[in-house]
Amino acid sequence: MFPFREESTLEAVACGHDNDIRSSRLLAERTRAEIYSNWRDLISSQKIDAVIVCTPPHLHAEISIAAMELGKHVLCEKPLARTMDEAIKMIAKSHETGKMLKCGFNHRHHPAILQTRKWVDEGLLGELYFARCNYGICGRAGYEKEWRADPKIVGGGQLMEQGIHVIDLFRWFLGQPSDVSAFVSTMYWKIAPLEDNAFVLLRSPDGKKIAELHSSLTLWKNSFSFDIFGEDGYIFVEGLGGSYGIERAALGKRDFGSPFREEIIEYRGQDQSWKNEWAQFEAAANGSRGSLGSGEDGLEAMRIVQAAYQSSRTSSIVSL
Repeated sequence: MFPFREESTLEAVACGHDNDIRSSRLLAERTRAEIYSNWRDLISSQKIDAVIVCTPPHLHAEISIAAMELGKHVLCEKPLARTMDEAIKMIAKSHETGKMLKCGFNHRHHPAILQTRKWVDEGLLGELYFARCNYGICGRAGYEKEWRADPKIVGGGQLMEQGIHVIDLFRWFLGQPSDVSAFVSTMYWKIAPLEDNAFVLLRSPDGKKIAELHSSLTLWKNSFSFDIFGEDGYIFVEGLGGSYGIERAALGKRDFGSPFREEIIEYRGQDQSWKNEWAQFEAAANGSRGSLGSGEDGLEAMRIVQAAYQSSRTSSIVSL
């Protein structure tokens, strides 16, 4: 682990890294960082104003709470914690100390998603009706031996690991759901009781908005598509850059008499979502704006995931 300096109104920030001191040293050389082999020493540094927690989930709560107790703002990767109890304690500590706790939902900061938010806020879709998303990865040889496949370290399988990004997006666009229905299964990867596939339906309190998600480790390619529909049109988002393909957003309008047409924007180059997320975190820490993707957002996304697991176990609709 190491504190990281860059041109910033925050004097210094701390980021998590792995236990390989050689990898840490290489990264530190590029970022003008100091290297720590113990996270407790790192967060105790008076040079540090903020901490980014990028460890496996079983360490999120311990490090985040300790950092906030020492007066640091925290950006903690998703899922916010391994359990609901841990997440609740993290939020309580944020309120107690007055330090910001942000959940690492970088998908909110992808340019195509931000453009979707802009179009929706401008009223171009009218009243929103439903959203759907397919999101998955190919997996890799030996996945079942990684920490992501260890129930003692993680709070869930593919839905908690990757699908939770989409759960957060559904909440951001459609609001908090009231009902959750899901099927989760372990089809290929030997990671039971964790799931490699999850099929989730969410419904709004008034029953007028529905969201549908398939989160998968068996798509056999990296894939992301996020679509949202309203009374006046639709938006299709495809790709996240890199191995997920060119990121694009397409706006189509309801028009019964004209040829079909879309406004399409393509975003080329490297994934900028983490850079954008950091900039927003920095601005929020300095009080110029609120946090986009708060600790509370992280908690509510976890609550929905846990409801999906309960729905699958009991073959029932779970009310939040």
